[in-house]
Amino acid sequence: MKNKIVPHNKEKVMRENDFIVSKTDMKGIITYGNRIFIEFSGYNEDELIGAQHNIIRHPDMPRAVFSLLWDTIAKGKEISAYVKNLAKDGSFYWVFANVTPDFDERGNINGYFSVRRKPKAEAVKIVSGLYQAMLEAEKKAGARDAIAASTKILVNLLTEKGISYDELIFSL
Repeated sequence: MKNKIVPHNKEKVMRENDFIVSKTDMKGIITYGNRIFIEFSGYNEDELIGAQHNIIRHPDMPRAVFSLLWDTIAKGKEISAYVKNLAKDGSFYWVFANVTPDFDERGNINGYFSVRRKPKAEAVKIVSGLYQAMLEAEKKAGARDAIAASTKILVNLLTEKGISYDELIFSL
């Protein structure tokens, strides 16, 4: 279904008090989505539950962002990121996402929670430029080296600013 969606420039803007919540299993299969997730994604609950969470991945998102996200949560740590999502109708919506591992009673990761809220407009402008540079690096490098090339753009920015990824995200 996702591959047939043609992105367009119509933006859906989250309301100030909205929280999009979803839960996935270890492989990124959606096991829960709240009504705001259903509303903004444009999918109904039956279409979302059991689907890969990347059903809402917008092609404007660099692969390196998701690589960083998965590497972080697989280690049992939380991560926050600005993410551009693709709705079923081809529109898009920006979110400020916080993704955390879900642990069982023995301390093993058994899935992931994601809570998203309305991002700051100024942060989206900054991140959009960064993501565009990262995407360009991915395209130039080709599929095999795309993530490494895109990650290098991010790492160079962090090094130049002398800050960590978390410091960058929360400073925006």
